[in-house]
Amino acid sequence: MTTPTLWYVADPMCSWCWGFAPVIERIRTEYSQLLTIRLLLGGLRPGTKLPLAPAKRAEILHHWQSVQATTGQPFKFENALPKNFIYDTEPASRALISVALIEPSQVFPFFSAVQRAFYLEQVDVTQPDNLKKLAAELHLPATRFIETFESDQTKQQTLDHFRRAAAWGITGFPALVAEKAAQHRLITMGYCPYDTLQQRLDGWLYS
Repeated sequence: MTTPTLWYVADPMCSWCWGFAPVIERIRTEYSQLLTIRLLLGGLRPGTKLPLAPAKRAEILHHWQSVQATTGQPFKFENALPKNFIYDTEPASRALISVALIEPSQVFPFFSAVQRAFYLEQVDVTQPDNLKKLAAELHLPATRFIETFESDQTKQQTLDHFRRAAAWGITGFPALVAEKAAQHRLITMGYCPYDTLQQRLDGWLYS
């Protein structure tokens, strides 16, 4: 019998996904024997070319404060999103595809590493060199990482992730999509606490 799949649709530069980090880690722990849990990159702001306008920066930081208040996840607000920062989420997503191609077992650890670097350490995770350093910290070969990151195959696979999420109607992150016998069910679109998700997942698994 095929193990059901739970798709975690997210973006490493999505603040609500950072708020959701303890929840998805608990799900990965508690349901590891019942589900195959896979990451689908949703594409929060892929391909952004212009720096954040002051009003947009203020709006995003307000969202971050809401995430912190709701989830308790820490943020470093001082000097966050500096002047001329271009909030392009494609490179970080492509870095995750690169890791998946090199060492699939490191996908979720790398996702967490990118989140922590961005929200707590104010690392510019839109820059390939910074992403390479994060990969190296997980003992992934730097040269192979950059070669994979720059390849047309990886760029196409990243785009394929974004398109699949859109085809599934995912318009907000984090989202969980359950798959069993080629049937898909949306478990949540947007932040949801573990206890609520546990009820929904159990209801789906044992229905």
